[in-house]
Amino acid sequence: MTVAFLGTGIMGAPMAANIAEAGLDVRVWNRTRAKAEPLSDVATVADSPSAAADGADILVTMLADGSAVAEAFEAASPASGTLWLQMSTVGLDWTDRLAAMAEEAGVVFVDAPVLGTRQPAEQAQLLVLGSGPEESRPAATPVFDAVGMRTIWLGPAGRGSRLKLVMNAWVLALTNATAESLGLARALGLDPALFLETIKGGGLDVGYAHVKGGAMLAGEYPASFPAGLAAKDARLVVEAAGEEVDVAGAKAVLAHLEAAVEAGHGDEDMAALYRAVLKER
Repeated sequence: MTVAFLGTGIMGAPMAANIAEAGLDVRVWNRTRAKAEPLSDVATVADSPSAAADGADILVTMLADGSAVAEAFEAASPASGTLWLQMSTVGLDWTDRLAAMAEEAGVVFVDAPVLGTRQPAEQAQLLVLGSGPEESRPAATPVFDAVGMRTIWLGPAGRGSRLKLVMNAWVLALTNATAESLGLARALGLDPALFLETIKGGGLDVGYAHVKGGAMLAGEYPASFPAGLAAKDARLVVEAAGEEVDVAGAKAVLAHLEAAVEAGHGDEDMAALYRAVLKER
């Protein structure tokens, strides 16, 4: 089985490596070739999307947004019958548009965004939210098993992206709540670390709060998931909610992330929204 993997950024590179290490033949492509070159020991680095996809059984896209995915897919021009595992987070509108592109090209479309950041990607511990034709599952499973600890199959294509937005709303709100609690403690003259110490081991404890909170307290934000991409995800949540539900929490996260990005911290980890909470520039 040959897999063409388009997009070897923070998430895509370890995912592609894990697929190759599972024994599949992998060809990788990235707009910036230097980001794909480190995979040359386990995969073939292609010069173009079409070179990666030529004759491949499976196409995987892991790119920043719907526009980038569409452009790469069109450039790849996969053969009719190719299985397309679209694993990027692109929101509802783009998922529908990409599904239509797949149908027109005669490609089997599986919408399968993942939950997790850099470390889970490196450890093959992502959660895959798969949705698509039932008959696609046997071929998709080796890829999903290679990158994830578990795959949840949700039915028709599009449901994966819907659940991803639901989960992102929670993750983003949790990150923002951690930042606000730490910031409030500091404003009230308390050691912010007391917040994390107090929730530790109790019913309010969440491991993610310690990961992101630790980065906030250290003031160090190596990118596990960049603030710029997190802002894109928050925007997708707000857009999906529309007038149906008030996602005030997601809007607050988006405001803090946009402020951090505007201040030049878009390439830092999403925990850098703490800078905006503290009104730092």
